[in-house]
Amino acid sequence: MSLWTSLEPASVTVDPGSSTRVRLRVRNTGDVVDEYRFEPVGDLAPWTTVEPATLRLYPGTTGTVELTFAPPRTPDAVAGPNPYAVRITPTEHPEAVTVPEGNLTITPFAEVRAELVPPTVKGRFRGRPKLAVDNLGNTKVTASVTGSDNGDHLAYEIRPGNVQIEPGRAAFVDTTLRSRQIIWFGSKDERPYTLTVRRSGSEPLEVEGTYVQRGFLPRWLATFFGMFVALAVAFVMIWIAYKPQVRSAATEQTEQAGAVLPNSAPPSPLASAPPPKPEPEPSKSEKPKGDGGAGGGGQTQKPAAPPPVVPAEKVLLRNAATRMCAELPGRDKGQINMPVQQSDC
Repeated sequence: MSLWTSLEPASVTVDPGSSTRVRLRVRNTGDVVDEYRFEPVGDLAPWTTVEPATLRLYPGTTGTVELTFAPPRTPDAVAGPNPYAVRITPTEHPEAVTVPEGNLTITPFAEVRAELVPPTVKGRFRGRPKLAVDNLGNTKVTASVTGSDNGDHLAYEIRPGNVQIEPGRAAFVDTTLRSRQIIWFGSKDERPYTLTVRRSGSEPLEVEGTYVQRGFLPRWLATFFGMFVALAVAFVMIWIAYKPQVRSAATEQTEQAGAVLPNSAPPSPLASAPPPKPEPEPSKSEKPKGDGGAGGGGQTQKPAAPPPVVPAEKVLLRNAATRMCAELPGRDKGQINMPVQQSDC
């Protein structure tokens, strides 16, 4: 073999996001001038650069090549020792490939991000946001999630309460927000809250969100209900103040019938008929004329007075009384004693 190599130092440590350098020394132990090509291999090859990429050496001479390692600050840069290697290929003897190896230790770092999906939730009784926790570090993360708000208006139900997240992965935490007071009427009310991601040895990570609590019934319905109640109260007051006097006609007829029943017998036409007028007596001053001659010894007769004129109404009443007297049962037997004038019956 016509090549000698040496890494100085063989093991180095680097922080993600920064860089470090390793010196590679190469000596041509052959008899001819040779040119060497350098190519990093392994998992760290994307983050390794070699300067210069080729080196021409005379026999017995030594050259130096610098290896620069710059791992990014991402979960791909796994924390811990990571082996690396550089393939050296001679141009004159391509079969004589040399691969010196070293060790690069990447320090751990933690970076956690949390996001509410969605950041604002709406509901009448509960809200159900999701908390996405991303592990952007290069080590496993164990964290717990808690919730809080000003005034203690909300109750929190978090599932799961503790999570373990591998590097480059995310975990979703289901959260249920319950309002301790229900808004029956009125507009919506915004209640800010905070979910906190706590890790051992690190500062807590707080994520703020908003829970918009809506009323159980819309405002227009509350206004309509209030107007309806006011109208109902006004109607009752008017009804009490001006209550109509409603009386059943059937009740009035029943009362009238009860008042008439004891005196239901028709009045006697005899009682209603006026007594007959007495005939005028002849005057004592008038002397009757005699039948004889002018001697004047005899008394002269008084001329007959014309019969009195009886009104038609009295005639009808007398006829009706006569019929009633004739139709009265038991009159002929003397069972009925009624003061009736002789002229009526």
